[in-house]
Amino acid sequence: MTILKGRTIITMLLMGLVFVGCSNDDDEELLGNWIKKSSFDGPARSSATSFVIGSYAYVSTGYTGDEYLKDLWAYNSDGDYWEQKADFTGVARSSASGFELDGKGYIGLGYDGTNKLKDFYQYNPNTNSWSQKADFTGTARYSAVGFQVGGKAYFGTGYDGNYLKDFYQYDANSNSWSQVNGFSGNKRRNATVFIIDDKAYLGTGINNGVYQVDFWMFDPSTDTWTKKRDIDQDDNDDETYNDDYAITRSNASAFSINGLGYVACGESSKTIWEYNPATDVWKEKTALEGSGRTDAIGFSINQRGFILLGRSGSTYYDDAWEFKPLEEQNDNDN
Repeated sequence: MTILKGRTIITMLLMGLVFVGCSNDDDEELLGNWIKKSSFDGPARSSATSFVIGSYAYVSTGYTGDEYLKDLWAYNSDGDYWEQKADFTGVARSSASGFELDGKGYIGLGYDGTNKLKDFYQYNPNTNSWSQKADFTGTARYSAVGFQVGGKAYFGTGYDGNYLKDFYQYDANSNSWSQVNGFSGNKRRNATVFIIDDKAYLGTGINNGVYQVDFWMFDPSTDTWTKKRDIDQDDNDDETYNDDYAITRSNASAFSINGLGYVACGESSKTIWEYNPATDVWKEKTALEGSGRTDAIGFSINQRGFILLGRSGSTYYDDAWEFKPLEEQNDNDN
């Protein structure tokens, strides 16, 4: 009896080791590494606005928790340092929208603590100066998306007291706005956009407390929107697609690197997901190594992706991070 009991115990121990080994094999280690960059030189903030010109990213406006801002800072991505530039000449605000067009930066819309806004301004990096341009044609709003794709620039979605889904194109030659085709998806604010191969990809955001799951591709050459697969879809016929997806969110940040799109953070999250337009499939990558955050900024500079600023509750951040999607995570490089 003693011998049999001993053999039973040994067998159970061996089975336990096999089970643990299998469990470890099933846990796929996420790929991607975050490198901490030069901290933002201005006050910590959330809901700022950015645009990229050449190897520089420009960051302006935002909210510190106490004050709305209008300072402008340029990040030199080659030297990893910040330079202060001429203040934005509109009223201080948060949740504005911006884009780059023909080597100039543009900022408009937003919220100044009292009013929703529709004014619009151009920044010339050669003269370090701002000039006011034609007001946005749509309703005054905040938390809209702004982007430039295929040489055309757009503002759309947002919140004007109601949730929105309309889109407008800006023509710099005529200094005018015109309404263009919207997508047939849901209204929203605090959505994200990234650009891949002259196509814009729009998703996430919130409408009346509900996270939006539809995901869209915009082709500026035909002015058409194409629906892609939902970002929470559970397709039992496609095992590569979804059971573990956790992409839906609002107030997130986005950028693209080498033909792939990335959506990160939002609602104090620190997760990041990679989108492949060739397969219409998302893959989770290594989460941000800094604090989870919402209302951060994401941008791409010469096929490099960055996340910075944002807040978690009443804590506001001034840190900046670069994401390396093909590297293994390393705790010792920050």
